[in-house]
Amino acid sequence: MSVLVFVLAVSGACCLGFGFVLQQDAASHAPRSDYLSPRLLLDLMRVPSWLAGIGLMVCGMVLGALALGKGELSVVEPLLATNLLFAMALSRHRTGQRLGRQGWSGLWLLAGGVTAFLVAGQPRGGEAVTDPLRHWLVIGVVVGAALLLTAVAKRHRSGAAPALLAVAAGLLYGLQDALTRLTGQRITEGGFAAALTAWQPYGVVVLGVTGLLLVQSAFETGPLRVSLPPLTASQPLAGIACGVGFLGDRLRTDAVALAWQASGLAAVVVGIVLLGLHPAMPEGRVGRHRHKSLQPN
Repeated sequence: MSVLVFVLAVSGACCLGFGFVLQQDAASHAPRSDYLSPRLLLDLMRVPSWLAGIGLMVCGMVLGALALGKGELSVVEPLLATNLLFAMALSRHRTGQRLGRQGWSGLWLLAGGVTAFLVAGQPRGGEAVTDPLRHWLVIGVVVGAALLLTAVAKRHRSGAAPALLAVAAGLLYGLQDALTRLTGQRITEGGFAAALTAWQPYGVVVLGVTGLLLVQSAFETGPLRVSLPPLTASQPLAGIACGVGFLGDRLRTDAVALAWQASGLAAVVVGIVLLGLHPAMPEGRVGRHRHKSLQPN
């Protein structure tokens, strides 16, 4: 892993983390009737803090795309998962909460898990899979799982709905990162004309807009500590699955390496959950002022 890939991915994670905090604060005031509706995005466009959050998220996605252009998806995705650390830092600054044992435990588990996975797995690039059946099978499983989770969340607006929507969005974002890498490869090999004649760039746009709607609906109906950890945990898992599944990323497969990789990913998930449940993460104001329209901040 080059220093440039590391800097680009971590910088992207910083922008994403800060952007998510601003987005959730604005989305928590959205009318409940906007749930899973494109009207939600139209209403939020009137809120300056949400636009600032989207701007930061776009910067994070651009930096992530640059990292993907120079490194393997299986390397970049775990680094992007550290966005929760930056979200925690901003939330801690706004709430004045100390990290405490839970916060430090989550921090070290997340950072240590990412390190363990990268060191044990030693992700490296390879030839992309040309078998269309395997390619579409992986895409179908990821998209199908996201659709199923969204349908359950829409039908049962229970306390689990924000987490289900966040997982669905994370799956789509992981797939989006894989298609972004394929688009970058097409641009490198044949220029923008070659990329525009393929379906992948349009898939990136569709997945991005759909994921954005799911994320904002999750932010609207639940506090950041409920929605951000599942989003942060599911995206790298989906990205790694796509990287290994059809992009040709290779990981060490001996028993010891696999054990450390599994332990590293498990530590990442546990660390994300601990940080997401930390008191420094804002509860939001979900449920208040539901009868009022959004007002610009």
